[in-house]
Amino acid sequence: MTVLIVAFRDYRDDIPSVTAALAARGARWLRFDTDTFPGATSLSLAYGGSRGAVLRAGDEPIDLGSISAVWLRGFREGSALPAMEPEFHRTSVQAAEATTTAMLAGLGCFQLDPREIVRRAENKPFQLQLAQELGLAIPATLISNDPAEVRAFARSCPGGLVTKMVVPQFVREDGEGELESVYTSVVTPEELASLDGLHLCPMIFQERVPKALELRVTIVGRRVFTAAVDSQLADGARVDWRRDQGPILGTWRPHALPQELEEELLRLLDRLGLEFGGVDLILTPEGRHVFLEVNPLGSFSWLEQLVWADTAPISNAVADLLLGRAPPRISRH
Repeated sequence: MTVLIVAFRDYRDDIPSVTAALAARGARWLRFDTDTFPGATSLSLAYGGSRGAVLRAGDEPIDLGSISAVWLRGFREGSALPAMEPEFHRTSVQAAEATTTAMLAGLGCFQLDPREIVRRAENKPFQLQLAQELGLAIPATLISNDPAEVRAFARSCPGGLVTKMVVPQFVREDGEGELESVYTSVVTPEELASLDGLHLCPMIFQERVPKALELRVTIVGRRVFTAAVDSQLADGARVDWRRDQGPILGTWRPHALPQELEEELLRLLDRLGLEFGGVDLILTPEGRHVFLEVNPLGSFSWLEQLVWADTAPISNAVADLLLGRAPPRISRH
Protein backbone atom coordinates (compact mmCIF):
# COMPACT_ATOMS: atom_id res chain seq x y z
CA MET A 1 0.00 0.00 0.00
CA THR A 2 1.18 3.54 -0.78
CA VAL A 3 0.16 6.70 1.06
CA LEU A 4 0.42 10.12 -0.58
CA ILE A 5 1.34 12.82 1.95
CA VAL A 6 0.20 16.29 0.87
CA ALA A 7 2.10 19.02 2.71
CA PHE A 8 4.65 21.77 1.98
CA ARG A 9 8.44 21.81 2.18
CA ASP A 10 8.73 23.44 5.61
CA TYR A 11 6.24 21.04 7.18
CA ARG A 12 8.06 18.55 9.40
CA ASP A 13 5.66 17.98 12.31
CA ASP A 14 4.13 14.52 12.60
CA ILE A 15 5.43 13.20 9.28
CA PRO A 16 8.53 11.34 10.59
CA SER A 17 6.57 9.56 13.32
CA VAL A 18 3.73 8.55 10.99
CA THR A 19 6.01 7.43 8.16
CA ALA A 20 7.91 5.31 10.68
CA ALA A 21 4.60 3.70 11.66
CA LEU A 22 3.74 3.18 7.98
CA ALA A 23 7.11 1.57 7.28
CA ALA A 24 6.71 -0.72 10.30
CA ARG A 25 3.49 -1.96 8.68
CA GLY A 26 5.17 -2.60 5.33
CA ALA A 27 3.62 0.39 3.57
CA ARG A 28 5.25 2.93 1.25
CA TRP A 29 4.73 6.67 1.19
CA LEU A 30 5.21 9.46 -1.32
CA ARG A 31 5.16 13.20 -0.69
CA PHE A 32 3.64 16.07 -2.67
CA ASP A 33 4.83 19.47 -1.44
CA THR A 34 2.16 21.82 -2.73
CA ASP A 35 4.34 24.94 -2.43
CA THR A 36 6.42 23.60 -5.36
CA PHE A 37 3.34 23.67 -7.63
CA PRO A 38 3.17 25.35 -10.05
CA GLY A 39 6.90 25.55 -10.65
CA ALA A 40 9.28 22.75 -9.71
CA THR A 41 6.36 20.30 -9.62
CA SER A 42 4.08 19.74 -12.60
CA LEU A 43 0.62 18.22 -12.61
CA SER A 44 -1.29 17.08 -15.69
CA LEU A 45 -4.90 15.85 -15.71
CA ALA A 46 -6.33 14.23 -18.85
CA TYR A 47 -10.01 13.50 -19.46
CA GLY A 48 -11.85 11.79 -22.30
CA GLY A 49 -8.98 9.56 -23.37
CA SER A 50 -6.69 6.80 -22.18
CA ARG A 51 -4.32 9.07 -20.26
CA GLY A 52 -4.98 9.87 -16.62
CA ALA A 53 -3.18 12.10 -14.13
CA VAL A 54 0.57 12.64 -13.98
CA LEU A 55 2.23 14.32 -11.01
CA ARG A 56 5.92 15.01 -11.52
CA ALA A 57 8.24 16.40 -8.85
CA GLY A 58 11.36 17.47 -10.74
CA ASP A 59 12.11 14.62 -13.17
CA GLU A 60 10.45 11.97 -11.03
CA PRO A 61 6.85 11.02 -11.82
CA ILE A 62 4.62 9.93 -8.96
CA ASP A 63 2.51 6.90 -9.82
CA LEU A 64 -0.89 8.16 -8.78
CA GLY A 65 -2.45 4.83 -9.70
CA SER A 66 -0.58 3.21 -6.83
CA ILE A 67 -2.00 5.55 -4.17
CA SER A 68 -4.20 3.75 -1.65
CA ALA A 69 -4.75 6.66 0.76
CA VAL A 70 -4.03 10.38 1.11
CA TRP A 71 -2.89 12.14 4.27
CA LEU A 72 -3.44 15.89 4.08
CA ARG A 73 -1.25 18.13 6.22
CA GLY A 74 -1.46 21.47 4.44
CA PHE A 75 -1.66 23.41 1.19
CA ARG A 76 0.44 26.30 -0.09
CA GLU A 77 0.04 26.25 -3.85
CA GLY A 78 1.74 29.16 -5.53
CA SER A 79 3.81 30.25 -2.54
CA ALA A 80 7.04 29.87 -4.54
CA LEU A 81 5.84 31.72 -7.63
CA PRO A 82 8.12 34.44 -8.99
CA ALA A 83 7.10 38.08 -8.64
CA MET A 84 4.26 39.04 -10.98
CA GLU A 85 1.32 41.39 -11.20
CA PRO A 86 -1.18 40.77 -8.36
CA GLU A 87 -4.02 39.75 -10.67
CA PHE A 88 -1.80 37.22 -12.49
CA HIS A 89 -0.51 35.86 -9.19
CA ARG A 90 -4.05 35.43 -7.88
CA THR A 91 -5.13 33.65 -11.06
CA SER A 92 -2.12 31.31 -10.95
CA VAL A 93 -2.74 30.39 -7.32
CA GLN A 94 -6.44 29.78 -7.88
CA ALA A 95 -5.73 27.65 -10.97
CA ALA A 96 -3.18 25.59 -9.02
CA GLU A 97 -5.58 25.09 -6.12
CA ALA A 98 -8.37 23.97 -8.48
CA THR A 99 -6.05 21.54 -10.28
CA THR A 100 -4.73 20.03 -7.05
CA THR A 101 -8.26 19.63 -5.70
CA ALA A 102 -9.39 17.91 -8.90
CA MET A 103 -6.40 15.54 -8.82
CA LEU A 104 -7.12 14.52 -5.23
CA ALA A 105 -10.82 14.05 -5.90
CA GLY A 106 -10.00 11.82 -8.86
CA LEU A 107 -7.90 9.40 -6.83
CA GLY A 108 -11.00 7.74 -5.41
CA CYS A 109 -9.25 6.55 -2.26
CA PHE A 110 -9.52 7.21 1.47
CA GLN A 111 -8.39 10.71 2.46
CA LEU A 112 -7.58 11.98 5.94
CA ASP A 113 -9.37 14.38 5.48
CA PRO A 114 -10.70 15.64 2.09
CA ARG A 115 -9.64 19.20 1.34
CA GLU A 116 -13.15 20.57 0.89
CA ILE A 117 -14.17 19.05 4.24
CA VAL A 118 -11.18 20.59 6.02
CA ARG A 119 -11.87 24.03 4.55
CA ARG A 120 -15.46 23.96 5.75
CA ALA A 121 -14.60 22.48 9.14
CA GLU A 122 -11.86 24.98 10.04
CA ASN A 123 -14.39 27.82 10.14
CA LYS A 124 -14.37 28.77 13.83
CA PRO A 125 -17.81 30.42 13.95
CA PHE A 126 -19.28 27.30 12.32
CA GLN A 127 -17.54 25.11 14.92
CA LEU A 128 -19.01 27.14 17.77
CA GLN A 129 -22.47 26.99 16.24
CA LEU A 130 -22.34 23.18 15.94
CA ALA A 131 -20.84 22.76 19.42
CA GLN A 132 -23.68 24.78 20.93
CA GLU A 133 -26.28 22.78 18.98
CA LEU A 134 -24.77 19.56 20.33
CA GLY A 135 -24.93 20.77 23.93
CA LEU A 136 -21.23 21.40 24.51
CA ALA A 137 -20.39 24.26 26.86
CA ILE A 138 -18.80 27.18 25.01
CA PRO A 139 -17.69 30.64 26.17
CA ALA A 140 -20.11 33.49 25.60
CA THR A 141 -18.92 34.68 22.18
CA LEU A 142 -19.32 37.66 19.87
CA ILE A 143 -17.85 37.77 16.36
CA SER A 144 -17.99 41.32 15.10
CA ASN A 145 -16.34 44.30 13.44
CA ASP A 146 -18.64 46.74 15.26
CA PRO A 147 -16.89 48.48 18.19
CA ALA A 148 -20.21 49.47 19.80
CA GLU A 149 -21.40 45.84 19.81
CA VAL A 150 -18.10 44.69 21.31
CA ARG A 151 -18.30 47.24 24.12
CA ALA A 152 -21.87 46.22 24.90
CA PHE A 153 -20.82 42.57 24.93
CA ALA A 154 -17.89 43.36 27.25
CA ARG A 155 -20.32 44.78 29.81
CA SER A 156 -21.98 41.34 29.98
CA CYS A 157 -18.65 39.63 30.76
CA PRO A 158 -17.66 40.63 34.31
CA GLY A 159 -14.72 38.21 34.27
CA GLY A 160 -13.12 40.05 31.38
CA LEU A 161 -12.80 39.65 27.65
CA VAL A 162 -10.32 37.84 25.39
CA THR A 163 -9.98 38.13 21.64
CA LYS A 164 -8.57 36.01 18.83
CA MET A 165 -8.55 35.95 15.06
CA VAL A 166 -11.37 34.42 13.03
CA VAL A 167 -8.75 32.87 10.72
CA PRO A 168 -5.11 32.01 11.57
CA GLN A 169 -2.81 34.99 11.36
CA PHE A 170 0.99 35.06 11.46
CA VAL A 171 3.22 38.09 11.93
CA ARG A 172 6.92 38.86 12.32
CA GLU A 173 8.10 40.51 15.53
CA ASP A 174 9.03 44.11 14.62
CA GLY A 175 8.68 43.06 10.98
CA GLU A 176 11.66 40.71 11.18
CA GLY A 177 12.48 37.12 12.07
CA GLU A 178 10.27 34.04 11.76
CA LEU A 179 6.53 34.19 11.40
CA GLU A 180 4.73 33.74 14.72
CA SER A 181 1.08 33.03 15.41
CA VAL A 182 -1.21 35.78 16.68
CA TYR A 183 -2.25 34.42 20.06
CA THR A 184 -5.42 34.82 22.09
CA SER A 185 -5.05 37.93 24.25
CA VAL A 186 -6.89 39.85 26.96
CA VAL A 187 -8.75 42.96 25.83
CA THR A 188 -7.58 45.80 28.09
CA PRO A 189 -9.82 48.75 29.01
CA GLU A 190 -7.65 50.97 26.80
CA GLU A 191 -8.04 48.63 23.81
CA LEU A 192 -11.77 48.35 24.42
CA ALA A 193 -12.04 52.14 24.33
CA SER A 194 -10.28 52.42 20.96
CA LEU A 195 -10.71 49.17 18.95
CA ASP A 196 -8.77 50.81 16.13
CA GLY A 197 -9.18 49.10 12.80
CA LEU A 198 -11.80 46.62 13.99
CA HIS A 199 -14.29 47.85 11.38
CA LEU A 200 -11.89 46.51 8.72
CA CYS A 201 -11.58 42.96 10.13
CA PRO A 202 -14.10 40.99 12.23
CA MET A 203 -12.61 39.29 15.29
CA ILE A 204 -13.74 36.76 17.88
CA PHE A 205 -14.44 38.14 21.36
CA GLN A 206 -15.17 35.74 24.24
CA GLU A 207 -15.74 35.87 27.96
CA ARG A 208 -12.59 34.93 29.85
CA VAL A 209 -13.12 31.46 31.27
CA PRO A 210 -11.25 30.48 34.49
CA LYS A 211 -8.82 27.59 33.94
CA ALA A 212 -7.79 24.70 36.13
CA LEU A 213 -6.30 22.84 33.14
CA GLU A 214 -6.17 23.19 29.38
CA LEU A 215 -6.84 20.04 27.37
CA ARG A 216 -5.82 18.94 23.89
CA VAL A 217 -8.00 16.12 22.62
CA THR A 218 -6.68 14.41 19.48
CA ILE A 219 -9.28 12.31 17.68
CA VAL A 220 -8.26 9.75 15.05
CA GLY A 221 -11.22 7.84 13.67
CA ARG A 222 -12.88 6.27 16.70
CA ARG A 223 -9.86 6.74 19.00
CA VAL A 224 -9.58 9.64 21.45
CA PHE A 225 -6.30 10.76 23.05
CA THR A 226 -6.45 13.47 25.72
CA ALA A 227 -3.63 15.35 27.43
CA ALA A 228 -3.75 18.19 29.95
CA VAL A 229 -1.44 21.03 30.93
CA ASP A 230 -1.57 23.47 33.84
CA SER A 231 -1.16 26.69 31.86
CA GLN A 232 -1.60 28.80 35.00
CA LEU A 233 1.89 27.86 36.22
CA ALA A 234 3.50 30.45 33.93
CA ASP A 235 2.34 34.07 33.73
CA GLY A 236 2.98 34.21 29.99
CA ALA A 237 0.85 31.11 29.34
CA ARG A 238 -2.21 31.98 31.40
CA VAL A 239 -4.28 33.39 28.52
CA ASP A 240 -2.81 31.30 25.67
CA TRP A 241 -0.46 28.48 26.66
CA ARG A 242 1.30 28.65 23.28
CA ARG A 243 2.67 32.12 24.05
CA ASP A 244 5.11 30.89 26.73
CA GLN A 245 5.40 27.12 26.39
CA GLY A 246 8.85 26.59 27.87
CA PRO A 247 7.98 26.65 31.61
CA ILE A 248 4.96 24.35 31.23
CA LEU A 249 5.96 21.81 28.57
CA GLY A 250 7.03 19.32 31.18
CA THR A 251 3.63 19.40 32.88
CA TRP A 252 1.65 17.80 30.00
CA ARG A 253 0.06 14.57 31.26
CA PRO A 254 -2.50 12.03 30.02
CA HIS A 255 -6.02 12.97 31.03
CA ALA A 256 -9.25 10.98 31.20
CA LEU A 257 -12.33 12.64 29.74
CA PRO A 258 -15.83 11.68 30.86
CA GLN A 259 -17.20 9.10 28.45
CA GLU A 260 -20.20 11.28 27.66
CA LEU A 261 -17.94 14.18 26.67
CA GLU A 262 -15.85 11.92 24.41
CA GLU A 263 -19.04 10.87 22.65
CA GLU A 264 -20.13 14.49 22.26
CA LEU A 265 -16.78 15.39 20.68
CA LEU A 266 -17.05 12.44 18.29
CA ARG A 267 -20.50 13.67 17.30
CA LEU A 268 -19.07 17.14 16.72
CA LEU A 269 -16.40 15.76 14.39
CA ASP A 270 -19.07 13.69 12.65
CA ARG A 271 -21.05 16.88 11.99
CA LEU A 272 -17.89 18.57 10.72
CA GLY A 273 -17.14 15.57 8.50
CA LEU A 274 -13.71 15.00 10.08
CA GLU A 275 -11.98 11.70 10.85
CA PHE A 276 -9.15 13.66 12.50
CA GLY A 277 -9.14 16.76 14.68
CA GLY A 278 -7.27 18.43 17.51
CA VAL A 279 -9.83 19.80 19.97
CA ASP A 280 -8.98 22.47 22.54
CA LEU A 281 -10.94 22.53 25.82
CA ILE A 282 -10.74 24.33 29.15
CA LEU A 283 -11.37 22.48 32.41
CA THR A 284 -12.62 25.08 34.88
CA PRO A 285 -11.89 25.00 38.64
CA GLU A 286 -15.51 23.84 39.09
CA GLY A 287 -14.91 20.84 36.83
CA ARG A 288 -16.78 22.15 33.78
CA HIS A 289 -15.41 21.35 30.31
CA VAL A 290 -15.62 24.31 27.92
CA PHE A 291 -15.11 23.87 24.16
CA LEU A 292 -12.84 26.34 22.37
CA GLU A 293 -12.13 25.08 18.85
CA VAL A 294 -11.14 22.24 16.53
CA ASN A 295 -8.01 22.25 14.39
CA PRO A 296 -8.64 19.89 11.45
CA LEU A 297 -4.90 19.77 10.69
CA GLY A 298 -3.63 20.00 14.26
CA SER A 299 -0.08 18.77 14.90
CA PHE A 300 0.40 16.07 17.51
CA SER A 301 3.94 14.66 17.42
CA TRP A 302 5.19 17.29 19.89
CA LEU A 303 2.48 16.22 22.34
CA GLU A 304 3.10 12.55 21.69
CA GLN A 305 6.79 13.00 22.56
CA LEU A 306 5.89 14.73 25.82
CA VAL A 307 3.15 12.37 26.98
CA TRP A 308 3.35 9.04 25.11
CA ALA A 309 6.92 8.91 23.83
CA ASP A 310 7.30 5.16 24.38
CA THR A 311 4.19 4.11 22.46
CA ALA A 312 3.41 6.86 19.90
CA PRO A 313 -0.30 5.94 19.97
CA ILE A 314 -1.51 8.85 17.83
CA SER A 315 0.98 8.19 15.02
CA ASN A 316 0.10 4.50 15.08
CA ALA A 317 -3.62 5.31 15.01
CA VAL A 318 -3.11 7.58 11.99
CA ALA A 319 -1.13 4.87 10.18
CA ASP A 320 -3.79 2.25 10.96
CA LEU A 321 -6.55 4.50 9.63
CA LEU A 322 -4.62 5.30 6.44
CA LEU A 323 -3.92 1.63 5.77
CA GLY A 324 -7.43 0.43 6.51
CA ARG A 325 -6.38 -1.46 9.64
CA ALA A 326 -8.83 0.65 11.65
CA PRO A 327 -12.29 1.35 10.24
CA PRO A 328 -13.14 4.97 9.34
CA ARG A 329 -15.81 6.60 11.47
CA ILE A 330 -17.42 8.48 8.58
CA SER A 331 -18.87 7.07 5.36
CA ARG A 332 -17.99 9.27 2.37
CA HIS A 333 -20.43 7.52 0.02
